[in-house]
Amino acid sequence: MNSFNEKCYELLRTVPRGRVTTYKSIANALGTRAYRAVGNAINKNPHDIKKVPCHRVVNSDGKLGGYAWDINQKKSLLKCEGVKVKDGKIVDFERKFFDLKI
Repeated sequence: MNSFNEKCYELLRTVPRGRVTTYKSIANALGTRAYRAVGNAINKNPHDIKKVPCHRVVNSDGKLGGYAWDINQKKSLLKCEGVKVKDGKIVDFERKFFDLKI
């Protein structure tokens, strides 16, 4: 059986390039309200970002949130994928949001 963290990573693998999801969306897809636990799992991602794109997870209000490898790197990675960030928030968040409903 996969650990909680691995379940988070499995879901995160489904988020397409150029889109973002939220800690809340991941938690909801797992049937929990443990948003902080999701955040901790994402922060501890041991996988390459090409396999588990942890930079694609943001807060529910579209703000970037944190990033284990420096917030400027998160912005840069998102920009390379066509996701614009302005004043610490995803531009056009509603269109860029990828809901992980299952």
